[in-house]
Amino acid sequence: MSYYLILALQGYCIYHLLKHRKQYYWIFLIVFIPVIGSIIYIITQVYNRQDVKKVTSEITTVVNPTKRIKDLEKQLEFSESYQNRVNLADAYLENKDYDSAIPLYLKSIEGNPTNDLYVKKQLIEAYFNIEDYNNVVVYAKKIEKHPEFNKSRSQFIYGLALEKIGDFEQAEANLRAIDIRYSFYNERLILAKFLIDRNKEAEAKGILEEIISESLHMTKPNRALFNTTIQEVEKLLKSLNK
Repeated sequence: MSYYLILALQGYCIYHLLKHRKQYYWIFLIVFIPVIGSIIYIITQVYNRQDVKKVTSEITTVVNPTKRIKDLEKQLEFSESYQNRVNLADAYLENKDYDSAIPLYLKSIEGNPTNDLYVKKQLIEAYFNIEDYNNVVVYAKKIEKHPEFNKSRSQFIYGLALEKIGDFEQAEANLRAIDIRYSFYNERLILAKFLIDRNKEAEAKGILEEIISESLHMTKPNRALFNTTIQEVEKLLKSLNK
């Protein structure tokens, strides 16, 4: 039993680390000193900012997401509040149950006079995952002028959806927004592939070469995290240089 508890503790810490974009050197501490490292991480990076109830809830999400969904379903049955509806939709989205998440998000913004940026961003994510690219575009257009949309994952998904429906010029404009040094490595690789498909190999090579250059300055945990991406970048760059 203690073995599984340690795995659950490590899993939660790594989940929290990636979700909140903490420094990746914590991975070494969590992986190589499981109990002590995880406790130190929770005390210094989690406990000071969150109450114990929320931490317990997030651990439950990692270990048993189905239980969390059932608990949230009961909460919504008890109280049909906006927050309960969004919380359940988020849980469905995390569990890749997009068909259950979308109606809840839609009901949350139904008749809501406020510009609910968060829910619309979640809808963009959900619609993209069920390949409903037209609705991705619809909800992206509703928030595209918001400052938080610029250089965000939502804008990147918007660009991918535009490509799928054949609007290549606008797709490129939105995909290029995430071409930021020392970040968005996976997304920049996708951008490079997009440019290759548009016969812009020189520009694609420039992006790939930048990623390789940046990878030389990565910390070991960061390098391990993006190792698959970097290998793919190297392979693609090599094929372009033939």
